[in-house]
Amino acid sequence: MGWLDLLEMTILHGGFLLAEQLFRPKALAEMTKSDWEHVGRPIVEALREISSATACSQPFAWKKKALIIIWAKVLQPCPVTPSDMENRWQEDVFFSVGNMIPTINHTVLFELLKSLEASGLFIQLLMALPTTICRAELERFLEHMTVDTSSKDVAFFLDVWWEMMKHKGNQQDPLLSQFRTMAHKYLSSSDDFSHPPKRFKSDPDVCPTMPLLAMLLTGLKQIQDRILCPGMKCCALANLADMLTVFALMEEDPQEVSATVYLDKLATVISVWNSDTQNPYHQQALAEKVKEAERDISLTSLARLPSETIFVGFEFLRSLLQEWGEELQALLNSSQGTSYDSFRLCDSLTSFSQNLKLYLDTTSLAKEERQVVSELAECVGDFLRKTNRAVRSTGGGQDIAASIAMAIIEQKMDRHVEMCYIFASERRWAFSDEWLSCLLDNRALFREPGLVLKLLETVMEVGTIDRAISKPRIKQVVDLILECYTHLSLPDKNKGLSEKLLAHLEGFQEDLNTTFNQLTQSNSEQGLAKAVASVARLVILHPEITVKKVCSMAVVNLGTHKFLAQILTAFPALRFMEEQETVWTKLSTPREEKQFLELLSCLVSPIKPQGIPVAALLEPDEVLKEFVLPFLMLEVKEVDLSLRIFVQTLEGSTNLEEYWLQSCSPFPLIFSLCQLLDGFSKYWQLPKEKRCLPLDGKDLAIHILELLCEVVSANADTFSPDTWVKSLSWLHRKLEQLDWTVGLRLKSFFEGHFKCEVPATLFEICKLSEDEWTSQAHPGYGPGTGLLAWMECSSISSSISEQMLALLVVDVGNPEEVRLFSKGFLVALVQVMPWCSPQEWQCLHQLTRRLLEKQLLHVPYSLEYIQFVPLLNLKPFAQELQLSVLLLRAFQFLCSQSCRNWLPVEGWNHVVKLLCNSLTNLLDSVRLIQSVGPWAQGQEQDLTQETLFFYTQVFCHVLHIMAMVHQEVCEPLYVLALEILTCYETLSKTNPSVSSLLQKANEQRFLKSIAENISPEERRQTLLQKISNF
Repeated sequence: MGWLDLLEMTILHGGFLLAEQLFRPKALAEMTKSDWEHVGRPIVEALREISSATACSQPFAWKKKALIIIWAKVLQPCPVTPSDMENRWQEDVFFSVGNMIPTINHTVLFELLKSLEASGLFIQLLMALPTTICRAELERFLEHMTVDTSSKDVAFFLDVWWEMMKHKGNQQDPLLSQFRTMAHKYLSSSDDFSHPPKRFKSDPDVCPTMPLLAMLLTGLKQIQDRILCPGMKCCALANLADMLTVFALMEEDPQEVSATVYLDKLATVISVWNSDTQNPYHQQALAEKVKEAERDISLTSLARLPSETIFVGFEFLRSLLQEWGEELQALLNSSQGTSYDSFRLCDSLTSFSQNLKLYLDTTSLAKEERQVVSELAECVGDFLRKTNRAVRSTGGGQDIAASIAMAIIEQKMDRHVEMCYIFASERRWAFSDEWLSCLLDNRALFREPGLVLKLLETVMEVGTIDRAISKPRIKQVVDLILECYTHLSLPDKNKGLSEKLLAHLEGFQEDLNTTFNQLTQSNSEQGLAKAVASVARLVILHPEITVKKVCSMAVVNLGTHKFLAQILTAFPALRFMEEQETVWTKLSTPREEKQFLELLSCLVSPIKPQGIPVAALLEPDEVLKEFVLPFLMLEVKEVDLSLRIFVQTLEGSTNLEEYWLQSCSPFPLIFSLCQLLDGFSKYWQLPKEKRCLPLDGKDLAIHILELLCEVVSANADTFSPDTWVKSLSWLHRKLEQLDWTVGLRLKSFFEGHFKCEVPATLFEICKLSEDEWTSQAHPGYGPGTGLLAWMECSSISSSISEQMLALLVVDVGNPEEVRLFSKGFLVALVQVMPWCSPQEWQCLHQLTRRLLEKQLLHVPYSLEYIQFVPLLNLKPFAQELQLSVLLLRAFQFLCSQSCRNWLPVEGWNHVVKLLCNSLTNLLDSVRLIQSVGPWAQGQEQDLTQETLFFYTQVFCHVLHIMAMVHQEVCEPLYVLALEILTCYETLSKTNPSVSSLLQKANEQRFLKSIAENISPEERRQTLLQKISNF
């Protein structure tokens, strides 16, 4: 801490020595209030001398430092032992400087504060003290004021009370912090502060200001008879009314008044100060007036006075109004000019009256309390009715509002941002010298889209109406606004500003359209050099609008994106920042999305034509930050395109030497993708509007996550070992918030650091190594859910699926165990299927085949769709038939009464799509088996009849499922049924024998009998017609 310099300390020391000489033979520690007039002058003059020497470089700092030293001297306990003295020299920063001052008492301190009129500093220092000392010091102050009370005592007391209410504290002031720290030490080493002040008990839960205000209220009662001057009576009543309004009647956190009301209040207060020549702020500079006026009109409370104190205050206010009312009404109704004290009285009582009425209407009060409040309300109302003075400015408030707003802006005071909006909107102020100077000096504050727009509107309106404003003046202001505009980010410029500003760039829009129309007409490699030259002027004049135009054309015009990208990359200084508006609002077709993806690719990795140097306008990390990171959420409609941009950026940047992902915070990026995948675990429970990415998109997100983890792992050496481990730990902790299957996708990424965490029930059906796997309690995975967890693991990837199959514990030699496993498998399949992506479902499809091969899964084939027992060799198609039946059983389960309400229509569409994919795979598999022949131990055998039998069975299964599901999701099944009939017809025509003709006729009748049950009529007739054509 930098305390007073040696010269300043010498002056202060000299002042105290002179005072000490004047007071001899008594010591200054014995001084009384009556002695100060004779003895105190050297001390006051010393402080004023220091002030005149330091005020230019450190205004007011000298006074605070000196008063802290003097107050610390008063508080310092006397050293008891030599070692105590030594410790003080070493630990107490005040002890050395305070040692130059004679021992003094509180009288010296309080009288010095009063002589300096330092009520504000007194409250700052008082409130910095620990609570116990603070209350004790205020108690001493009040005792001092009530002894031989003079008019100066009254004035100082009222100022102190007013400052107490305005005090907001300053936790950042190092002087006050050190003063408080030293006072704490004094508190622990002194008995003087071991008990709180006699009138008040310490309550740690009470706001520290509340007991102090109650003490001041008591002090006012004690000096009431000494308040003789009408101005002081106005001040006392205003203080009391404000205290009761703010700390008793208003809400603890009242809503902030609007900026215009705030400015009007400031203007009113300062206007009164300007007319009141006796007010201490009359001669101050405007900026100082504004700062102080802000304090006067911004009284707030974080707590309320105790109820007992409130009603004491109510009764005392009524008593004072009755006693002083007639005298003050005469003063207020006189022709004398408005003083600030009389203005405050009217303003405070008016506000108090309004809040008191609200208090009466909204507060539950006892009968006696309600009577007290009602009588007070009537008394205040009567006083105000008899006072013919409106609480308003004396006429200059609006005249100085502009100057006040500009002072707030220039000094960056409270609410200066709101003042910028008033400044930009107020037509009456525009184009004045002061207004222009303020805009010029503070233009950095106006670099915000709303302010630029407001300024532009104001300037255009005033410039059009007021013909007295010269064109050079208008151009000067418009140029300033354009300068503010050029510093905005591109998204901010796109908020409706570009079009408005184009009106002031003469001919630019016409040039822009003409140039680009010509470009599209010469869209060729040969015209590239000419195109670059044409666009160069537009880029220099207005790069943002030019880039926007290029992006719009590249998206909409087929085949132009590469050519336009080459033009942009020919300007190395141009920065293609976020053009999200163009992307998200212009892309309406898959073709346009494809063109935009290719445009981005060209801007990241430019095509290099001969003779024209080009440079990348986008870095991969910029692409991720602008087009991907803000949109990685299921509920954001742009998420699908963002993922495609993501994968294109990752795959297209693998050859870059620099590890660019580091600037994108790779671990939070991985977690963002994991959060996206976690959303799929409860996909069908989400509202439709929050499912902006289809389940097909889950596969893309998984692919990106795998790529990302590979890239990050490959560049692990770019992290320090400690940072790498901490980052992995952070990610692992964050994944605990998500579904456990998401964490399992990072199995390889965490390998060697963390075990795979799975539900405990998985250990019941798998031989899992405790070195690699660990069980966790997961909600929803109670007894009997091991197979569900096993299937969820198996759907994650083919490698984990193989591992799960190898670790599965099922005794093939125990028919009952295989039967139970097969039943459980079907139940788990139904539970998992609706939430599977196509790739995950393919994993489960392959897993089912492997289970059938190993004879771990029993799927009995029923004869429900067979007319006659076929004498065929169906062994080659055993798996395909079993898989078809398994899918039928799964849909019978899904469509049962207990499950049919699981899914919305979109969910049924999804499972039908998965089913059709699986059945199409079965058809492909059967065609391959049928075409391979001969089969069966090298003997010639035709599998045509067996294949036709398979087609009829699958056709029946498809129609069975169509009959169970909602009509609106049947279209893919209907198309698949037609495809199966086409396969049947094509194959049956290869066997024209008599027996096959008879069989074909029988099969036609059978298939028609099945198709007869299908609705609607159009589909049924089409199927029957198709069967009739065999």
